[in-house]
Parts: sequence; structure tokens; C-alpha cells
Amino acid sequence: MKKIVLSGIQPSGSLTLGNYVGAVRNWSLLQSDETYCYYCVADMHAITVRQDPVELRRRSFETAALLLAAGIDPNRSTLFIQSQVPQHAQLAWALCCNTYMGELSRMTQFKDKSASKSDENINAGLFTYPVLMAADILIYQSDYVPVGVDQKQHLELARDIAVRFNNAFGEVFKVPEPYIPRVGAKIMSLQNPEKKMSKSDPNPNGFVAIMDEPDVIMKKFKRAVTDSESLIAYREDKLGVSNLLTIYATIKEKSIDEAVKDFEGMGYGNLKVVVAEAVIEELSPIQTAYKQYLANPDYINEVLEKGRKQAETAAQKTLNAVYEKIGF
Repeated sequence: MKKIVLSGIQPSGSLTLGNYVGAVRNWSLLQSDETYCYYCVADMHAITVRQDPVELRRRSFETAALLLAAGIDPNRSTLFIQSQVPQHAQLAWALCCNTYMGELSRMTQFKDKSASKSDENINAGLFTYPVLMAADILIYQSDYVPVGVDQKQHLELARDIAVRFNNAFGEVFKVPEPYIPRVGAKIMSLQNPEKKMSKSDPNPNGFVAIMDEPDVIMKKFKRAVTDSESLIAYREDKLGVSNLLTIYATIKEKSIDEAVKDFEGMGYGNLKVVVAEAVIEELSPIQTAYKQYLANPDYINEVLEKGRKQAETAAQKTLNAVYEKIGF
């Protein structure tokens, strides 16, 4: 009777500190005697943007290695590549037929991503991928979904679809709940703290990649944007300082108030160095483990094949129930 947890991450190149602090770190912490976790490399979501097939395959494999390095235990969780479990796509079609155009058009991320494109250049996948995300969640009868604040809207859609389907056809799906960390749910750019940290940031000093060398990490934090007040405090008008405090508090597993107290009487220079040192200390063993996993590709393939079989078995049970309900 363990609680089921589901989450996924796109294999879109080197993961950032934001991906780690806001998501992946919590994945390893959620593994417990009370939970069973399904974690996927969401390569099907990645193709809403045109991908090089060879690169996508390589990045999917490397992302799996990085998740193992970050603490995902294949004996306590199921780790798999999304496209290798075709039931996700099969359920997504059934759910698409129970989702409204108006719901999808209100998705904030769709509006943001399509704002710079003409209607002719917006592919249908970009519009409907929240339904695939709902299928990812619902097919494992998930109790909890770790989400950042920017993904909460998509989980709400998954919940709405589950309730609508259950009301129309009878109980099939659990209605999942969000798991949002106390702190660290959203890490912002070091150069523009009004925007989320992203590897697509044109300024490489705005993000820290998980595989950045220690001296690179230190330089990026030393260049982090703060303000002219020279007071270390967590406030809405101090976005840069607040972002640094959030990173520190999450990694050190402290409250924001405790983090602020740790820096009492210090200046911004001290803050940047101490946060950088905490990040380096956290990422160093992950970087070492990642290189070791990549040196043993047979083991990674073994883990992914085991995960595929486990995920497919669980997913097929839900898909069978759905198909029976809708008349297939």
C-alpha cells in the first residue's frame, strides 16, 4: 500500500542546478519505505521542438546516468525512458478525447512558448503535450507528483481530466496531489532573477550546469546579480539575494529564516562564496558518480530495460481498464 510518486524530466542537454534543486534532488529524497517512485526520461515531450535523433538518443541515455548519479535507486524506484513504454501515447489519445481545447489554450507555458511563433509554426504537439503529461501521471495511478510552481497548472489539468473521466465512465484513475518542496521549488537565473534558471539562457553566467567544474561554479556565483542595499534578507524586492538564499537553504535543508541567520553580519561577497561552496560540495559526488556510470553503459542499459518492463506492466493495467470503460 505504498504511495505512488511519478515525475519525469526532458533529456534536453546538461541539466542545471535549477533542475537539480527544484526537481531531481527531491526525487531521491522521496524514495522511502512509504513510497514507490516512477521516474522517466521524458523524450516524447522533447520532440515538441525538432530534435537531432542521434543527439536525442545520446542525451536520453546520459540523463538516465545522471539520475542514477543523483541518487535514484533502481531497487527502490522504476527508472525508464518514456518512449519505450508505448502505453503513455495510447492513453494520451484516449485522454485527448476527454480534454477541451479551451483548457489547453489557457496553459501558460503554451502561451509563452507560442508567443514568438506564427500559427503556421506552432506544432500540434506543443498544444497537446499537457495531455501526454496527464497520461504520464495517471497511467501509474500516482498519489503524488513532485512539481515546481510553474508546473502546477499542468497537474491541475491532469486532475481535472481524471475527475471528468471518472464521472463519465466510472472510477479508473486516482486523482493525484502535488508535492511542492518547502523551499527550492523554483530556482532563478543568477543574472536575471526575474526569470527561471535555464540552460537556454543566452548568458552562460545565468545558469550553473550540474557538470560545471568547481572553479566555473565559483565564478558564476561571484558574478551573480544582487542589489545595492548590502543587506542579506529574503524579500520580494531583493530577488537576486533571495534566490541565493533559496539555493543555500534547499541544499543545506534549512528554512529560509535559518539561512538568513547563517549570514547575519556578512556581506554579499561572503554570501556568494558560501553558497557556491555549498553547491560545489553537493554536486561533486554526483559528478564523480556520473562519470563512473557512463563508463559502464551495460549497467545503465540493464537498469533501463528492467525499468521498461516494470513500467509497462503497471501501465498496461491502467490502459486495460480505460479501454474496457470506453468500449475498446
